[in-house]
Order: sequence, then C-alpha cells, then structure tokens
Amino acid sequence: METIEKMDEWRQRYREWARAHDPASDDLQDYPFIENRRAPFTPLRRALPLLNLALVSSAGAYIDGTEPFDAKAPGGDTTFREIPALIEPADLRFVARGYDPSAVEKDINAQIPLQRLFEFEDNNIIGRLVPAFWSFCGFITDAARFVDQALPRLIERIRRYEAQAVLLIPASRLCHQTMGLAARFIEAAGVPTMMIAVEREVTDNVRPPRAGFYPGQFGAVAGQPNWPEHQRRVLDEALRLLEPMSEPGVRRLSVDLETEVELQRGEK
Repeated sequence: METIEKMDEWRQRYREWARAHDPASDDLQDYPFIENRRAPFTPLRRALPLLNLALVSSAGAYIDGTEPFDAKAPGGDTTFREIPALIEPADLRFVARGYDPSAVEKDINAQIPLQRLFEFEDNNIIGRLVPAFWSFCGFITDAARFVDQALPRLIERIRRYEAQAVLLIPASRLCHQTMGLAARFIEAAGVPTMMIAVEREVTDNVRPPRAGFYPGQFGAVAGQPNWPEHQRRVLDEALRLLEPMSEPGVRRLSVDLETEVELQRGEK
C-alpha cells in the first residue's frame, strides 16, 4: 500500500503550492494536505507486557552540542536524530518549528515521555522501551521527499533495535501529517504503530493505521507539562488500544473527560 496515495498527483499539487509560497516559511495557507483513503494494518501479536516499544518524536529534539535541525530548509529538514533513551533531559535542545516549545522545555515528557515509559516498563505495562528513540523536526511540507529519503532509513533503525511496536508523537499541526506518514510506512513494513493525536482533521486525512485522539494542545501532545498523572493517562489509554484494534482507525481517548473531572474536584 502506498504511503502517499496518488503520489504523482500530490507532487504536482505540491510543486504548484511551492511556486506560490516560500517553502522555508511557516505559512501553510492553501497547503495541499495529503488525503489518503485507506491505511495499512499489522495486528499486534504480543501482549503489552511482553512488547519491545520504540518511540518516534517530531519535536525537533537533538543533543546539545550536536548539529541542530535546519529550520529554514526548503520543504523541511528530512534528517532524523537517534538519541539514547537514557539521555538527561538537560542535554536535549529543540528546534521547535510550528509549535510553542514552552511545555517541552519545562518538561520533556510533554512531548518525549521517556520518564513515563520507563515507569510503564518498571510496572510491566510494557515489556521494555528500546534503548534509543528517534527525533524529527516534523514541520516538513515536502512530504514526498520525507517518505523517499527518511522513512527507509528509519525503519532500518527500528528493525535494528528489534522493536515490536512504535509509538509516534507529533508536536504541531503539520507534524500530524509527518508522523501519520511515518506510521503508515512502518506499519506497511510489518511493525504495528500507535500515533497520539490532538489535530483530528489532518489525522483523518493522512490516515495513520492507529491513532488515539483527544483535544489536547500542540507542544504537549503526550500530556501537560509537570503533570505526570495526565501524561500517564494519555499514554496508558493510547497504548492499550494497540492490542484490541483489529482494523485501521482513529479512536477517541477519554482522557479529556477524566481530566475535566479531576480539575473540577480541585485535584490539580
């Protein structure tokens, strides 16, 4: 199954858009968002407590002192960074294109929930988090180039770490398209995926195989900063959809309803 359906038609629409807009700017006016009709699907054949889980982020994270992402690259920077999962949060920096980085700068778990996932590992919710995670700067307008250049290399690294499922967390509106395409490519290669989403329209159009949606905010898609319980709720509910889902789709998470009740009780 194609990662971008009718790729040649989309390339032409993108060329027309790029001629009329500065592809290095953040302006998405009239941008030709991808519209797929079908999605690949790979059943999860392991229970969560036995699962090797990989994490892919589009928050633009890189290690302090290494080369940052190129925020002005026409069409977007399609490179990625492979980062040790045991990295100290203070050693990460962010090229935050398309989203407000204030939440992730306060608490990386708002976008890169390493601490929460290690807790899940300790509590046998998942088998283990693989020793590295992968980071993109997900504001990539040239989606075809992203699919051609980045995703074959990404799936090679995911397989190298023997990941049995992949959690994808976008950061901005356009990141939902970027991570949705990554999910489609990974799933078509035989590795189940789950994407957390806070932007419904783009998610529905790009059609990742599995997505858990709630009305959250860009830049804190994995949960509110310095609110561990909210982060756990988002992640737990999304990950527990991996096994029972038997066909592609976007499922609504109830995390926002539970959070509203918690706020009304004065518990946060």
